[in-house]
Amino acid sequence: MKAFASSPSTSPAAFQIRFRSLFDSGRALAFPCDANGRMHLDDLSERARHNYLYARAVVGRKYFRPEVLPRELH
Repeated sequence: MKAFASSPSTSPAAFQIRFRSLFDSGRALAFPCDANGRMHLDDLSERARHNYLYARAVVGRKYFRPEVLPRELH
């Protein structure tokens, strides 16, 4: 998992970094990334950036280690 703070992406991410909750199987936080788990922090809203940094900080206490998965299209 790598996060870059520059170079805005030019195309929508086809993958996502997903942090699944340790305690609630239906709850997760997901953020756009590339196939290697690289993402651009500057592309996230302030709230999403805060949630991403929080999820990273509590891995093993509130969330599983993140997984890189194909993005679900709705």
